[in-house]
Amino acid sequence: MKEFVKTVLAVICGLFLMQVIGFILFFAVVGSMAALGGKGTPVLPRNGVLDLDMSAFILGEQSREGTPDLRSFSMEATPTIGIWEAVQALEKAAADPAVRYVFLRSDGLSAGMAQLQEMRAALGRFRESGKAVVAFTENPSNGSYYLASVADKVYMTSAHGGQTMLVGLSGRLLFLKDLLDRLGINYQLIRHGKYKSAGEMYIKSSPSPENLEQNRAMLDAVWTSFSGAMAESRGIQADDLDALIDNLSFNFPEDFLEHGLVDSLVDREQLVRKLCDLAVVDRQEDLHLVPFADYVAAKVPENAFAKTQVAILYADGTIVDDSDSDNDIVADRFVRTIDKVRKDNSVKAVVLRVNSPGGSVLASSKIRAALDLLREEKPLVASYGNYAASGGYWISSGCRKVYADAATLTGSIGVFSMIPEFSKTAKDLAHVNVVTIGTHKHSDMFSLMRPFDAAETAYMQASVEDIYNQFVTLVSEGRGMTPERVDEIAQGRVWAGSDALGIGLVDEIGTLRDAVSFAASEAGLFSGDDYAVVGYPKPKSTWEQLLAMFGQGTDEESILSGTPFAGMATALRSLRQGAPTQVYAQMPYTIDIR
Repeated sequence: MKEFVKTVLAVICGLFLMQVIGFILFFAVVGSMAALGGKGTPVLPRNGVLDLDMSAFILGEQSREGTPDLRSFSMEATPTIGIWEAVQALEKAAADPAVRYVFLRSDGLSAGMAQLQEMRAALGRFRESGKAVVAFTENPSNGSYYLASVADKVYMTSAHGGQTMLVGLSGRLLFLKDLLDRLGINYQLIRHGKYKSAGEMYIKSSPSPENLEQNRAMLDAVWTSFSGAMAESRGIQADDLDALIDNLSFNFPEDFLEHGLVDSLVDREQLVRKLCDLAVVDRQEDLHLVPFADYVAAKVPENAFAKTQVAILYADGTIVDDSDSDNDIVADRFVRTIDKVRKDNSVKAVVLRVNSPGGSVLASSKIRAALDLLREEKPLVASYGNYAASGGYWISSGCRKVYADAATLTGSIGVFSMIPEFSKTAKDLAHVNVVTIGTHKHSDMFSLMRPFDAAETAYMQASVEDIYNQFVTLVSEGRGMTPERVDEIAQGRVWAGSDALGIGLVDEIGTLRDAVSFAASEAGLFSGDDYAVVGYPKPKSTWEQLLAMFGQGTDEESILSGTPFAGMATALRSLRQGAPTQVYAQMPYTIDIR
């Protein structure tokens, strides 16, 4: 009995102790959040070097406060700096006498193709001001070297052991048919567009010829825009650069120096000496490195209460009918933001910044209708980020002018529907016999327990054809083309921005900055006028993000992130979210530049 009482008391004491520790941790988190949210504007030195360390932040579409990683009990938060704020900071630095030059460390960057191109262009304009950009790399990759190559001088570590990944671009296509066959799952794909390959991963074990064709063309176009810029900056021929990469010529630091991709190999002390000399200081202690995030916070505050505004509407993410995620474009929520901007008399022009592979047709239709109302009252210009494809193109093709980066992936004018059926799973794997009873001949067609018959397939195909024709008509009216011409370049094909320009899907290769300037001029506002550029919708604060995190479990994407199977996680997420009868206008994949 005594032992029992001791055990009970021990359990009670343990539970009490755990509760106390939980309270302590909770208040520690709250205190840390308060500290994060209470940071004031950073104090900058009177003069210094702008330290553009790309590993210290995420270069994204819209600025967001960082979210601490509670799973690792870390309160360290990596902020996201929006491309607009990043570019504005570099423009201010170019005119700021306190900034001597930019020290660019591009390794470890986290950015998309479009953000890299726009950042590189901004660094080029910074150099035109007469100030220098000095870059340093230890582990050059396709993306990091592309950014570094814009610099006046590119230095590389003299130490061996770094990982060089300047080997050209590649993509991975995942096909799940063999896995689904083993699970007894049969996907019925109904689509319009021979290039509309979004559903192929569920019904094939390898890509169709059309899918291979468009993927190779896209990668070639993106690489051409990247390699051409790198070669021009370093004074070599693009063909020679391609030949060197084909021959795996860039392995050791000496290889980069020999072939002219860097100016000098340095150790830490030599690099510091060069930085001090350029800043005209004698000691490292006098070399004031100003973190880029601090400079953005101090020099690029958003004036949301300005009497005259140009609004940037960020359509960033997958277009969905309903979701709790801030990473999705939720139709009704986004429409409310559009309506708010339309009714705000201080907003004189709007730039729709699209970074979306598409999604739900119904959600895209709602957003397009709201944007059409806005377009009737205010100049509406589109700027494309990494993607403006399928539903992303659906919502934006009616804008007054469309800007894209050369590496933007756009088009994908096509639609599809996928309906799974699990009859074999139930019978052969789970050994469950399902009997369906209905009032009509086809009342169980969406039961997911049998394949469609011919009449039901034709029924679904008619719906897909109708929506495809709507899509073609929207693009035809918005872009001033005949429906026949749109259909010719559509068929679900995805185009790189540089190719999309030649076929009329976009109007100009240009940056978000170019789009804002044009939209402002259309409203009668020019660079000397007093107007503010304000982003919508407003991102959540660190506090709001952390509150939203409580109660959320770990999903497949976080588990598989950073592995070759990350694409499978995205596919599983789309399967879980989609309704059996839903029709999609969505790109089949995404491409990352590393």
